[in-house]
Amino acid sequence: MVRTALRVLCAAGALLLGACAHQAAHERIVAPAVVAPAAAPGESAGQAESPPPSLVLPREWQHQQGEDYDDLFDRMRAGFAFDEVQEPAIDQQLAWFEHNPDYLERCFQRAQRYLYHVVTEVEARGMPLEFALLPVVESAYEPFAYSVSRAAGLWQFIPATGVRFGLKQDWWYDGRRDVVESTRAALDYLQALHDQFDGDWLLAIAAYNVGEAWVQRSIDYNRAHGLPSDFWHLNLPAETRAYVPKLLALKRLMAEPERYGIDFAAIPNEPYFAVVDTQSQLQLTIAAQLAGTSYDELVALNPGFNRWASDPDGPHRMLVPIDNADAFEAALKSLAPEDRMHYETHTVTAHETLAAIAKQYDMSAAVLAKLNDLPAGRVAAGETLKIPSLSVQLPEKVLLAAARVDRPETDTGRRQRQIVYRVRAGETLNSIARRHGVPVSTLARLNNLSLGGSLTKGQRLIIKASARRYRDEGLKSGRRTLYTVRRGDTVYSISRQFQVSVAQLKSWNGINKNHQIRAGQRLVMYVDSGRQQG
Repeated sequence: MVRTALRVLCAAGALLLGACAHQAAHERIVAPAVVAPAAAPGESAGQAESPPPSLVLPREWQHQQGEDYDDLFDRMRAGFAFDEVQEPAIDQQLAWFEHNPDYLERCFQRAQRYLYHVVTEVEARGMPLEFALLPVVESAYEPFAYSVSRAAGLWQFIPATGVRFGLKQDWWYDGRRDVVESTRAALDYLQALHDQFDGDWLLAIAAYNVGEAWVQRSIDYNRAHGLPSDFWHLNLPAETRAYVPKLLALKRLMAEPERYGIDFAAIPNEPYFAVVDTQSQLQLTIAAQLAGTSYDELVALNPGFNRWASDPDGPHRMLVPIDNADAFEAALKSLAPEDRMHYETHTVTAHETLAAIAKQYDMSAAVLAKLNDLPAGRVAAGETLKIPSLSVQLPEKVLLAAARVDRPETDTGRRQRQIVYRVRAGETLNSIARRHGVPVSTLARLNNLSLGGSLTKGQRLIIKASARRYRDEGLKSGRRTLYTVRRGDTVYSISRQFQVSVAQLKSWNGINKNHQIRAGQRLVMYVDSGRQQG
């Protein structure tokens, strides 16, 4: 497929950088704006111009990057560049990984869709390929991972840091979950931290976890008191003291898995997805049909979209399995503008307002006004409005992501009161779940109903359980899991790893301010069978 000359030239530059990056494990190419990693005595670190950080290589060029390797893991190993460090904290983390190979197997099963892209982007910048393992530590390669501190995506950006690094976040879209954009932003951030901390990657990684201000204060304190200012001597939070060793332990294990009796299934060293320009807004179910792939697969590749369609203001692109990309592009060219989105209609009745109609369909008034070209936000009786098709059933992960946008107050961690809802005529479990941003399986479980069960007008449903009820539901329906606490673990980090709430974890194990967790302690968790745990 023909591409523009500019794109081809950019890709060729990226390929040249990728080839240079393999010259030697410790000769890394760094973007001009970033200080090169500290070189060994008598050596100088090479520098070369890097491609634009947001570059996405065209499909016909991507496969040439690192083509000497059949297994993507072998390509990663060839680019590992961190010095080997002997520290007890690394040994402790390594021991846990070594005895929990199923954890890593689940991580890399999820990573198969994204890992080639991450490796290629890291390699094109001349950064150590250990950074392709950082999402294992951050999110277990789950793009819908979400923490109590409101961090989201593979690279776990909080909203403010996401904005700082150009990740758009609105009603339609969250760039923190976008695989391409979040990877670009994370590597930008890590490069900036590398620059700030004089080429010390370990300090950069620590700052990525806890923030550069905390790391800088610790450095300043140590220097003022004549103490070493490297990572291993800084006063940092327990989570950060464990965070860097986790990555180093993971690198050590991945470098020599056979030494630890672990055999990872190979991941082909070839692109999993292609990036296709969609030109304008497109409904995801329609996109999946055009691409000849499943709706769930399309959502997994495009987790940045909060709704049933792409953002009308962009990005106008979608990731699709690479084998389906040409057919998708061809189908898009023949798709009529009116066939890009399916709508239902709503006829405005007397005294109805735009806000009331939007609430009825679980939308914002601003979005409804934009869909119907109503800049003044006023409607008149008898007017017909376009409403997005209610037949689109979003996956539970997307529903939860959308609910966080619609009701950010639910992220505060405060105790929630039970909410009871009275069923209206014609409503179904699906429609009620969608309106309230609740997974339909959760709604059915809370009310002892089957997923296909019918409802009657006036029936009362529990929409949100009290903290106690939610705990009891976890005990009834979750799969009991035991977890052994590692040094550096916190209640927060464990809850994020298994995607349960801090309140649940504390309740299940009787943890309070007078009863803290300790290394070696075994914790009980009740994890939904449908929830993927790190």
